[in-house]
Amino acid sequence: MLPNSLKNSREFKKVYNNGKSYANKYLVMYMYHNGTEENRVGISVSKKVGNSVVRHRATRLIRESVRLNNEKIKRGYDIVIIARGSIKDKKYKDVESAYIHLCKLHHLLQRERDD
Repeated sequence: MLPNSLKNSREFKKVYNNGKSYANKYLVMYMYHNGTEENRVGISVSKKVGNSVVRHRATRLIRESVRLNNEKIKRGYDIVIIARGSIKDKKYKDVESAYIHLCKLHHLLQRERDD
């Protein structure tokens, strides 16, 4: 299931101004502790990335990466993910590994338990 999303520019600005950011080849991720028990995610893909078809594909790949890895992520954060131009022709696995890499840098991944 997808986490809630950041809706308006005021919410995005709060994360940009107060949050911490890391970047890799395909994505930039801002993270800000929101003080609640749920995550909210915002995705931004600018016109620099490409035309609307390319931008929507990038958005879908990022959204799917977030959805499939949602259970691994700690709760209580606002997260903004920004696509870089190099994401244009990438496959899902490339985008997912970039997303997980940034989650590790932000220490957002929950610890794996040995049962």
